[in-house]
Amino acid sequence: MTDQPTDPRDETQPHDREAWRPAAPDPWRRATPTDPPSYAQPAYAPLPASPEGAASSAGAAGDPSPSARSDMNEASYSPDPEPRTDWARPRWTEPEPTPERWFESAPLPAARPMTDPPVRSGAGAGTVLGAAFLAAILASGGTVLALNATGALDRQVPVAGSSQPPNSATIKQPVTLDESSAIIDVAAKAGPSVVRIMTEGADPNSVVQQEGVGSGLIFDSNGWVLTNRHVVAGSTSLIVELEDGTEFPGKVYGVDTLTDLAIVKIEATGLATATMGDSDGLKVGELVVAIGSPLGTFSNSVTSGIVSATGRRITTEGGDLRNLIQTDAAINPGNSGGPLLDATGSVIGVNTAIARDSTGIGFSIPINVARPMMRQALAGEPLARPYIGIQYYQIDAQLQKEQSLAAASGAWVRILDEATGKPTDGDAVKAGSPADTAGIQTGDIVTAINGQPIDGEHPLDAVLTQFAPGDTITLEILRGADRVTVLVTLGVRPVNPG
Repeated sequence: MTDQPTDPRDETQPHDREAWRPAAPDPWRRATPTDPPSYAQPAYAPLPASPEGAASSAGAAGDPSPSARSDMNEASYSPDPEPRTDWARPRWTEPEPTPERWFESAPLPAARPMTDPPVRSGAGAGTVLGAAFLAAILASGGTVLALNATGALDRQVPVAGSSQPPNSATIKQPVTLDESSAIIDVAAKAGPSVVRIMTEGADPNSVVQQEGVGSGLIFDSNGWVLTNRHVVAGSTSLIVELEDGTEFPGKVYGVDTLTDLAIVKIEATGLATATMGDSDGLKVGELVVAIGSPLGTFSNSVTSGIVSATGRRITTEGGDLRNLIQTDAAINPGNSGGPLLDATGSVIGVNTAIARDSTGIGFSIPINVARPMMRQALAGEPLARPYIGIQYYQIDAQLQKEQSLAAASGAWVRILDEATGKPTDGDAVKAGSPADTAGIQTGDIVTAINGQPIDGEHPLDAVLTQFAPGDTITLEILRGADRVTVLVTLGVRPVNPG
């Protein structure tokens, strides 16, 4: 009997395993009726039997024919689901192990076996490492350039064991003035030498006793106080209050006949004193600080500003004041007599006036103008200003042009008509004055005193304040086309020089 091929679906017959080994099923292809059956679990679970209403259920579902049901029984099985390959498995299902230390790399995961080794299409490991090393060098170089441009590399790192705190660092940078720190230092340095002066006096127009309040500064530890003349003028008694509230009775030692200055003496020793500066070296825009008792109530108030201008001239109830310092530091009634200080805390002026109906326009008398008075007081001498006895105009470019003067600077001894601005026939040299005795003439131009040129920054009256009555000075004069030298012995300035 001829051997017939055995049916692989017949489990009662022996089969050749090699001849009838089924091909690996395609997991992505749907089973068809012609496919051999699989002995895996059915892909779809059978619906539970329902003995009641089977016909209606079948009809409703469109029950297929018996032959179709037979085909469906064969097609209802699908191959076993294959496990997902490694390349198809999501990476997030296998989290990488957490490194035990931040600066140590985690152990590499075990390599999975591969049927075919991958083909390397890039460079070798040595080339990759070399490229990475080169990239790191280039990146580091760019970082260094960027840090050097910002100055960060100039920072000095504190050495371990030093006295600096761990987070401190010293940065090398140009020395700049910290305005806030400067004001704090000035207030701390000069504040104890600033006083409040309370006065009482009789007003000739009233029967009521008048009271006034101003400021002052201690220039000598033995109780010498510099203030304004208008603060103490007409007073019958005065009290000087120190920064700590201590009060002393005071008396007026003397008043200045040239400017609005006065000196008060109190019986005290060991007082804090102010440091005297140099007002001749002031620059416009320089930081200044004013200290005083504004409104007579707020003692030792501190305000700050700048030098707005120098050489100002104003007219007050007490007369003309020249060569003043203009500042925008707040100066109010009660500040009069208080100091104007530079950024080092040195006195450069004495606050004296403010412009009415204005804000930020105050004036101070340069401290160099007050120096001769302070020296006279400490020497026990009466306060006196030098006197030369001439009327003059400070020459500037406009005056030189209008009057066709031969000099571009100096003091022109002349009287001008206020209405027309033209010279008058009046004699500008006071009869019997030191100038008249020395032979100075109307029309002369004083160009220098003791070698100091007379110009906008060094006007004649400001230069004269450096001398005392009785001193003999040398004047250089331009008279027409001639230059002459004249010796003048200074006199005492009268209260009303006329």
